[in-house]
Amino acid sequence: VYVAEDAASAANLLEAESFEVLLTDFRLPNNEDGMKLIARAKSLAKPPICILMTAYGSEELAVEALKQGADDYLAKGRMQIDELETRIARALKLRTLESENKTLKQQLNKKFGLENIIGESEPMQKVMDIVRQVAPSRATVLIQGESGTGKELLAKAIHQLSPRSRRPMVTVHCAALSPTLLESELFGHEKGAFTGAHERRVGRFEQAEGGTLFLDEIGDIDETTQVKLLRFLGERTFERVGGNKTLTADVRVVAATNKNLKEMVGNGEFREDLYFRLSVVELWAPPLRERASDIPMLALSFLREFAEENAKPVSDFTAEALEAIIRYAWPGNVRELRTAVEHAVVLGRGDMIELAGLPQSVQSRGVIQHEKQLTQPLVDRGVTLEEAEKQLIIRTLKECRGNRTTAARKIGISRRTLHRKLNRY
Repeated sequence: VYVAEDAASAANLLEAESFEVLLTDFRLPNNEDGMKLIARAKSLAKPPICILMTAYGSEELAVEALKQGADDYLAKGRMQIDELETRIARALKLRTLESENKTLKQQLNKKFGLENIIGESEPMQKVMDIVRQVAPSRATVLIQGESGTGKELLAKAIHQLSPRSRRPMVTVHCAALSPTLLESELFGHEKGAFTGAHERRVGRFEQAEGGTLFLDEIGDIDETTQVKLLRFLGERTFERVGGNKTLTADVRVVAATNKNLKEMVGNGEFREDLYFRLSVVELWAPPLRERASDIPMLALSFLREFAEENAKPVSDFTAEALEAIIRYAWPGNVRELRTAVEHAVVLGRGDMIELAGLPQSVQSRGVIQHEKQLTQPLVDRGVTLEEAEKQLIIRTLKECRGNRTTAARKIGISRRTLHRKLNRY
């Protein structure tokens, strides 16, 4: 416990030490104001809990003290030591809870929010901008894209960045269930509704109350389920299978598909009215070939993840391995890249992933270009791998306006490696 004689001494102590609690009078020596001291304390990087004491008790003064940042207010005339101890203990407990809550939010954002979505390419930046805009709303979102593009990751980010983040996010993989099972899975069923229904079962809509229901592969649901889903999106009501009681649920629906729903609507395979209900906001997850500049960052991120998971000393890719990874078309998108890097890390023996350590498909097809891929013009001119690497570095430096640190990170190599390669070229 430190005691200061006046505001100046207290301010010096606050600058020199880190304190949990500041207990100050309203009237201080030399006509100093205790609330000004509190305001100064609250401006610190790690501000203490501030409690203001005064004999001039009034409701107006208490309100003003709280506005200035005081955590609590005590009238000295009525104050008892045990009450002061209780107030301090309560404030410390609240501080601990706030700290734990902040840490938990950071962990959740890292796991499910945009921090877990890697991509600095223009297509991904556009997607993430839409995610930020739509997340706070109640709007239904339809995420479309090829398999392996990270549609579920985007759905999790929408949920985690929304006001519903404290409530559950429930996922249903529609393609994995038969029509009968899917209807029961979504809406629940009553006892005896069908053979094997020995007891009442709560459906996913009820489980997701207050949160988000993610319907993956929405293009695979049958006509009956489409009708019931359409009704829910319009009225927020439904009945369990075999039940007569109308139920309601406060649930936000986010759906995803790798199919062309507009085309399915035209072919009579998907209800047009349901499509419009689902696509209040449409989000397109770009294939990896359209965000080729993100490939090095993704590959390096996966490398670090699997190196840590498998206790491997591997830390980087050789230039040849990285070039093969960049050149490969990745028809399976991010999911295929992740699997390929895991393969290389698990079977690797040194501190670098070499070309021979990559899956055979990546090695053999690494020089085959997709028509939309970033490095297509290089192959058309028949350049060497070294020349391709050189042009990739030059192009990335231009994109990063000469910032070598940013360019190195985008390519997936260290700044020192980039500097060495530039000297060689």
